[in-house]
Parts: sequence; structure tokens; C-alpha cells
Amino acid sequence: MSHASSRERILGRVRRALADVPADEGHYEQAVARDYLREHGERTVEQTVELLAENLADYRAVVHRASDEELPYLIMRLLAERGCDLVLVPPGLPPEWMSAADPTRVHDRAVSTPHELDKVGSVVTGCAVAIAETGTIVLDGSPDQGRRRITLIPDHHICVVRVPEQVVSSVPQALERLDPARPLTWISGPSATSDIELDRVEGVHGPRTLEVVLVG
Repeated sequence: MSHASSRERILGRVRRALADVPADEGHYEQAVARDYLREHGERTVEQTVELLAENLADYRAVVHRASDEELPYLIMRLLAERGCDLVLVPPGLPPEWMSAADPTRVHDRAVSTPHELDKVGSVVTGCAVAIAETGTIVLDGSPDQGRRRITLIPDHHICVVRVPEQVVSSVPQALERLDPARPLTWISGPSATSDIELDRVEGVHGPRTLEVVLVG
């Protein structure tokens, strides 16, 4: 059967299927209501933050809580527990976050090669927004987060989330805060994949260990 006859046969089936559709129904985009829920259920700010923590943990991220004063010492402890000698630091990371830690700092530079970045044990960043319903943190390449690759190559990522101002309930609410022109990285737990037998392997496409610090 020729290509032309196959095309006409398929289009003929489409025309017959649409024969009883009223002429004034309009295009598909106009006919389908898109009044999706913006969030599922009603929660207080505290409940939203708790849901975020639960879903992060469900995705095997390690969740910590700290005040602004405790944060530098918590980061120091987390890096020390990893035995980290080199830590990647984005250019706009608040300097007080690393004020108590003493590993050698590797700065986010365009000229750094993947081989050089692979020698770094940990990376510390902020985030753009965190989504409670999905347990997702989103990075957008802002100065406190750096280039996308610095959070994909090191094996250990410490991500600081400011609570409650950076926490939203749902994906639609997060999208309202994000610039689609920026390089967005959506992270739900440490990097993981499964083969056909569902054997989970972590650290394939990014950090094997994700530690999220809720600060507030």
C-alpha cells in the first residue's frame, strides 16, 4: 500500500469518527476545561512544611532542621561525617553558611572540567523553591545554586531550603515562581534508577546522597 493511500485511509477514519461532533464545538484546546486543582487539600504553613519533610524522606533524602544560628555548625558536621576534603561552593552562597566548615572550597567556574568536578566530594547550595506534595526541590541556576553540573557530578549534595518562604504546596504554585527561561533542575531525592528487575541503584545520574536542611 502506498504512503498516500495509507494517509487517506487514516484521515478517512478520523473524519468518520468526528462526523457526529457539532460544528460549533470548537477546537480541542477550547473544548477541554482546564480548571485543575492548584493544590490537594487545605493545610496550614506548618502542615505544608511537615508534608515536604515527609515526602523528601520518602524519596530517601536525609532531612535536617536548623535555625539560622545552627546552620553553619550543621553544615560543618555533615561535611565532617562525609570526610570531605573538597566542597563545591556556588558564587552567591551566603558566606555565613560555610563559616564553621574547614574543607578546601572549590568555586563554581566555567572552565572546570567534569574530571575536576568528580574529585569534589560534596556541594552545598540553596534552592529556588521546594514542593511539599511531591517532595521536590527545584534549582534554577541562581547565584546561591550555581551551574547545573555542580549538583550532578559530586556524590553528596547539601541543599538548604528557607522555611516557610521557599516552600509551596504544589507544582502549579511552584511554576508561578519559576522563570521557564532559566536552567531548571527538579530533584526528588537522590539520583536513582532501576533495571528491568527493579533493582534500585543510586548515584547513576547525580548525587548518591541528598541532604536537605530546612532552615527557619
